[in-house]
Amino acid sequence: MILVLDDEVQPEYRYLGTEIAAFTPDSEYHVYAEDPETPPLSRFDGVIVSGSTASVYEDGYDWFDDQRSLVETCREESIPLLGVCFGHQLINDAFGGEVIEDRRRATFVEMTTLDADDPILAGVNPVVPVLHSDLVVEPGEGMEPIAETDYNNHFCTRHVDAPIWTVQFHPEFTERVRDRPSDWSDGDHSFGECNATAVLENFAAYCRDR
Repeated sequence: MILVLDDEVQPEYRYLGTEIAAFTPDSEYHVYAEDPETPPLSRFDGVIVSGSTASVYEDGYDWFDDQRSLVETCREESIPLLGVCFGHQLINDAFGGEVIEDRRRATFVEMTTLDADDPILAGVNPVVPVLHSDLVVEPGEGMEPIAETDYNNHFCTRHVDAPIWTVQFHPEFTERVRDRPSDWSDGDHSFGECNATAVLENFAAYCRDR
């Protein structure tokens, strides 16, 4: 079983968290932004942290520190962890990295995978969907880049020792939700070029095989 933690603070955007659960075999969905009292992690084979319209450097969200502690627990106990967009930023932040405000991007981008053997990015096409306004500009301690774009060198990261991965893109964002709140534009690409949901399938397979 994989625990999907929805960090979205605006309820109308929580369709993305439920999409993560929909594309993740054998998962349990939990709105962490409303209830940071998570079920015991010992019940789960892995954890996924969703995106959010909040920013890790904002004040007013007491549960940010709770989730940073959860990230530390996953590292210490070798619990597989995947961060998506905001989750990518919060995990790197939890390990001492730096996240800054950037311009809004809601379109396809092309990434370059730096490690063809990485189990989470295996088979994922270069064209991926992004919905973000912040960037990791300095990865957290122990985190190394595994994919980059022309505007960010730390687009995807993984921990050197623990089973922790993060992706700036949204693997759960597909054509079936393109008309939901997002300001989405296809730009120069199409959903036909994108198979980013493979990230969630890969993570579930990794957790199952462990």
